[in-house]
Amino acid sequence: MGTTRPDDARGKDRVRALGINHIALEVGDIDQALEFYGRLFDVKLRGRTDHMAFIDLGDQFIALLAAPLDHFDRARHFGLVVDDRDLLRRKLEALKIPLMPGPFMDFMDPWGNHIQVVQYSDIQFTKAEHILRGMGLESLAKTEKALEELKEKGMAPV
Repeated sequence: MGTTRPDDARGKDRVRALGINHIALEVGDIDQALEFYGRLFDVKLRGRTDHMAFIDLGDQFIALLAAPLDHFDRARHFGLVVDDRDLLRRKLEALKIPLMPGPFMDFMDPWGNHIQVVQYSDIQFTKAEHILRGMGLESLAKTEKALEELKEKGMAPV
């Protein structure tokens, strides 16, 4: 059963992508991956099998899949939204995990997964107030630039 949505100029025959439910990352070893990500982030394990583990990201999650690592992609990556990018930068430095060259804060995990990190306050991506409250992050705020981007799209908070 579908959900009701307002008709608008975007067309009645198109499905709207609303966000990402999860990202699946191939890793060589589930235990090592949980340890690696646990040293960088406050990790809450959502579930686990012998070959998979699921890490909560509020109302979304990352799936870690044990897989042979016989490929390497230079451009494929995912953007991870964090509450404190400076703290993560210090953790990466302390663990001697190099940042990739370029204008963004990108790094590779030990299995070659390319991660680009953005600060919640600086981008238009927004969590609902009840989700932020449930994550203990109700004090997060947006920069004026991010609020302006939301306003231009008719999505600014009231």
